[in-house]
Amino acid sequence: MVTVVAMWAGTVVVGWAMIYWPHLPDAFSFAAGLKPAEHGGPVDSLYISLVTVATLGLGDITPAEPWLRIVAPLEALVGFALLTATVSWVLEIYPALARRRTLALRLSQLQRNDPSPPQLDSALGAAVLDNLAGEVARISVDFLQFAESYYFHEGEDHTSLAARVRYAADLADRGGAAGQAEVRLAASLLTTALEDLALILDQSFLHTGDTVAHIYRAYAEDHGRSQI
Repeated sequence: MVTVVAMWAGTVVVGWAMIYWPHLPDAFSFAAGLKPAEHGGPVDSLYISLVTVATLGLGDITPAEPWLRIVAPLEALVGFALLTATVSWVLEIYPALARRRTLALRLSQLQRNDPSPPQLDSALGAAVLDNLAGEVARISVDFLQFAESYYFHEGEDHTSLAARVRYAADLADRGGAAGQAEVRLAASLLTTALEDLALILDQSFLHTGDTVAHIYRAYAEDHGRSQI
């Protein structure tokens, strides 16, 4: 993310500097004490561009030509838009990461308690499986909307979806053999959600073209995890 933002900012600054440079110093006015003949190089054009894109408006070197007086505020608007886009991006991606880590922690808690067959074959078991299916579907949407979130690695296994997602598949398999119809339906929904998530992971990042189990194994390995 830092690299992308830096590339955005660098492209804007250098691009506008190349517009200013051929017109230095004739098309600009200079504050008292500055000699125009000494301020016509690429460093000065970069300085003007940086000051403008940062909306500092120091005023020591300002455009004098009418068309440049239009171009410079446009760069300031681009700089403001860049700042807004960066802040919005950060604010949007971290909730997606939080949802992924929350699901991993939930799976970790379930695995530590490991519901028995009678517990899973109940209304509560159906609710747990249905809730997991909904959470997995949300994670699938997050990977589609914020593909860069895939490259954020979690520090601990209990908050790593790559390490814990296989347990969700195990719960779905066990729920599919339950006696109650609502449990089997919830298990089927969870299985479908996990298949959709695996398809997104494989098509966008892993490119294995293999089974769901193999895709999740590759997902864990790609994040430096072993499935638990």
